[in-house]
Amino acid sequence: IDDTVEDDAQRFVLRVMQNKAAVAGVAQKDIVAAMRMWLAGENVTPIHGSGAKYEIPVRITLPPERLSSIDELLKLTVRGNDGQLIPLSELVEVMPSAREKTIYHKDLLPVVFVFGDTGGKLDSPLYGLFGMRDALKDRPLEQGGTLAEYFIRQPADPYAGFSLKWDGEWQVTYETFRDMGIAYAVGLILIYILVVAQFKSYLTPLVIMAPIPLTIIGVMPGHALLGAQFTATSMIGMIALAGIIVRNSILLVDFANEQVRSGMDFQEAVIQAGATRAKPIVLTGLAAMMGAFFILDDPIFSGLAVSLVFGILVSTLLTLVVIPVLYYAANYRKFSSLNQELSHDR
Repeated sequence: IDDTVEDDAQRFVLRVMQNKAAVAGVAQKDIVAAMRMWLAGENVTPIHGSGAKYEIPVRITLPPERLSSIDELLKLTVRGNDGQLIPLSELVEVMPSAREKTIYHKDLLPVVFVFGDTGGKLDSPLYGLFGMRDALKDRPLEQGGTLAEYFIRQPADPYAGFSLKWDGEWQVTYETFRDMGIAYAVGLILIYILVVAQFKSYLTPLVIMAPIPLTIIGVMPGHALLGAQFTATSMIGMIALAGIIVRNSILLVDFANEQVRSGMDFQEAVIQAGATRAKPIVLTGLAAMMGAFFILDDPIFSGLAVSLVFGILVSTLLTLVVIPVLYYAANYRKFSSLNQELSHDR
C-alpha cells in the first residue's frame, strides 16, 4: 500500500544580511548569481574542436558531495568591491523552514491518493474493496464523525470534511459492467423484437426468453464451485448464453407449432417437440461446452468458460422442461379452442 502523503522535509532559506553585504560592497544580485552558478551550473566558455561540427560548452558546477551539505555551500565565496573573496557565511543568514508539500488534484478537487495491489483470494478489485470496507466500517476520524464513502459520483460537498472516493480498478470494473449490462438489455430487447416478428405474437417471445434467467442458476454456482471470480469475461459468457438458450427455445416452440398445423393435438405436439428436439439441443450444448473446456485454465478467459460450461449445462436441462410447460400453460386454451373448431368443421 502506498499513498501520496509526503513526509515532512526541511529546507534552508538564505536571507542576505543587507548591512553586512553593503559594508563588504557585495550586491544581492551578485550573491544570487553566485549561488545559481554553483548549484545549477553555468556555461563559462565554448570549445571548438577540430573534428566537431558544433561547439562544446564548458560548464562549471559544484561536485555532488559538496551539494549535500549547507555548510559546504556557505564556504563559497563572492568577490567584494576591494577584490577580496568573502565567504557566504558572512553575508547570509540561514533560516530553516519546512518544505511545501505537493497538493494533488483530480477533477479540480484536492485529493490524497492511496494505492494498493491485491492478490490471492482478493485479486479481483471488487472483493478487495469489500474487504477494505469491512476494515474501515464505522472507524471514527480524529476530527470526529465517520468517513463518508462514494462509489460512483464525486462527493456532494468536497470541502466539508474528509470523504472517501473508491476509484481505480473499481471504477473501471463498474464502467465495464455498466456498459455490458446496457448491451445485455439492448440484446434482450432486440431478441424480443425478432421473435415477435417470427411468431407474430407478443406472448410467445416471453415464453421463449423465460429460460434466460435460468442461466444464473448455472453460472453463479459454477464460479463458486471452481473458486473462480466473476469477471468481465464472465459477463460476456452470460450475454452469449442468452442467444444460445433462445435458439433452443425457438427449436421447441417452432416444432410444436408445425405439429399443430399438421393436425396434431396441442398437448401431444408439445410432448413430441420435447422428445424430438431434445437430442439435437443436448448435442449442440455439449459441443459448446467441450469448446469452452479448453479455456478453463486461461487467466483471462476462464470466466467466459465457466459461464458457458455451467450455464449451458443447467439451462439446457431446464429448457427441455420449462419451455414445454410454459408454452403449454400459455397457449392451451387458444389451441384447444382451435382444435375444437377444426373437429367441428370436420
